Amino acid sequence: MAPLLREKLTGIALGVSLGILGTVAAAEPQHGIAMYGDPALPPDFVSLPYANPDAPQGGQIVTANVGTYDSLNPFIRKGRVPWQLRFFLGESLMGRSLDEPFSLYGVLAESIETGPNREWVEFTLRPEARFSDGSPVTVEDVMWSYETLGTVGHPRYRGFWDKIESMEQTGPLSVRFTFNTEDRELALLAGMRPILKKAQWEGVDFAESTTEVVPITSSPYVIDDFEPGRFLSLRRNPDYWGSDIPFRRGTNNIDEVRLEFFGDETAAFEAFKVGEVNSNREFNVARWEQQYDFPAIQSGDVVKSVLPHARPSGMTGFVMNTRRDVFEDWRVRDAMMHIFNFEFINEAMTGSAQPRITSYWSNSPLGMSDGPAEGRVREFLEPFAAELIPGTLEGYTLPVSDGSERNRAGTAAALAQMEAAGWTVQDGVMSNAEGEPFTFDILLQTGASENQAIVDMFVESLGRIGVTPTISVVDGAQFKERTDVYDFDMTYYRRGVSLSPGNEQYGYYGAESADVTGGRNLMGVRSAAVDAMIGRLLTSESQDDFVAAVKALDRALTAGRYVIPIYQWNISRIAHAKELRYPEYIPIFGDWPGWQPDVWWYESE
Repeated sequence: MAPLLREKLTGIALGVSLGILGTVAAAEPQHGIAMYGDPALPPDFVSLPYANPDAPQGGQIVTANVGTYDSLNPFIRKGRVPWQLRFFLGESLMGRSLDEPFSLYGVLAESIETGPNREWVEFTLRPEARFSDGSPVTVEDVMWSYETLGTVGHPRYRGFWDKIESMEQTGPLSVRFTFNTEDRELALLAGMRPILKKAQWEGVDFAESTTEVVPITSSPYVIDDFEPGRFLSLRRNPDYWGSDIPFRRGTNNIDEVRLEFFGDETAAFEAFKVGEVNSNREFNVARWEQQYDFPAIQSGDVVKSVLPHARPSGMTGFVMNTRRDVFEDWRVRDAMMHIFNFEFINEAMTGSAQPRITSYWSNSPLGMSDGPAEGRVREFLEPFAAELIPGTLEGYTLPVSDGSERNRAGTAAALAQMEAAGWTVQDGVMSNAEGEPFTFDILLQTGASENQAIVDMFVESLGRIGVTPTISVVDGAQFKERTDVYDFDMTYYRRGVSLSPGNEQYGYYGAESADVTGGRNLMGVRSAAVDAMIGRLLTSESQDDFVAAVKALDRALTAGRYVIPIYQWNISRIAHAKELRYPEYIPIFGDWPGWQPDVWWYESE
């Protein structure tokens, strides 16, 4: 099937949720909400535009996962949890459309109402909403969930809780949140917290990880069977309460979603080739081109789908921990950028088929512009000129090598920046004035063979400037423990961003999150300019100011040289059994949580 991607970039994509704010209507219950203006779908919409309301139900989808798990609670910091569980078990008051930058529609809530300036938001629950054990979802469950997640849950939930002035039941099925700060996004975030069954957790320590307690939720799928290190099976709940609400029509069609676990990427791929796994998302373009010729492909039993999307690149690469002395100086980080020979690595890994990430919001209208900052972007950044890293205002682009292995120009630039930072090569070793060698440790996770191959080439380049790092390869549990407390110098980093950045940016890059255990600010950014740009994008009342604030944030982060970027994926590559189908229409977010397996179905010929 030929996927269709709506032309929603620049003019249309931003227009849906970033349109210039008009006059504020009087508060009244609505079926949905957008960051700006109105949601695209009307109150009587039948289904999401990228779902097939006539899709058949049944079948199985099996995916491969590397590693293991020791917890089934995705809502706390402790433990290793299959990442998919957060989306399978976390049904919320509202649901996000993948075809709009930031619009929500009712799921557990039948309506949403806000104050004139979104200083409060009120939700009314659907009377038919039920947990998987058949008990009703109540306002008491909602309020308990918000407080529990906000106080002892995963850190991603706590920032929102701190901004709630009051939470009160306003009717048999309604609850109101009043905020203590001006922030238009809070009314939307309030609809996106998972709702759990309060009675299940009475006498149980919610913050402790375990596989003995399976969370009871109202979601379409329930955990059916599992064995850590081997598999986890989720079954479609035949008694799911919400099959006929518009947001759910045409979704959750597959009877079983099974996660198989393997020790490394090679074993996972072999399992796919022999049919133990029937859907595989491929990130290595060279493998996609060269190794997807096994018998199931040749016979047509497995098909290759290439899927477009219009979301930002985000940032993928190797992050430098600025809490550590070795990477505190931006000139040292800049030297690492120069010595990392991306063009040579890209040729070796992908045949130069993958473009490089150029900024956090590259591949989107929110990405920083080339050259010096201008207009509102410069106006927003100039008050912080004294603290900004060179290139932020003047313009910054990543170094580009000639593609040769020696990368002479990059090596020379790296040596110059190291010398400017107080490091010179002495007897073949990069050292400071006291003769202490410059070295650092690169933390990798077991089974990440592609990252290991990239790091091996990076280490070879580092040797040309007298730097010999160490490489620590640890299992998933140790990797999480160490990154949770920022016990690393450099490590692999992946941060997805969206067309509607909001409060989560404080968690990613805010100064207050830099020392939060289990936080997401791995690079340790502490920048008044970064915090101010996040504040501006949250309080902007026009499209122009919002876009300018994100572009300014993108500049500050990119010129900060915190992450050595590698390649971006502007398309998704999924090989899957021919029986697994998806709608022809692809949303602007493309292959993203909420799409596979949500709107897929299984159909035998």
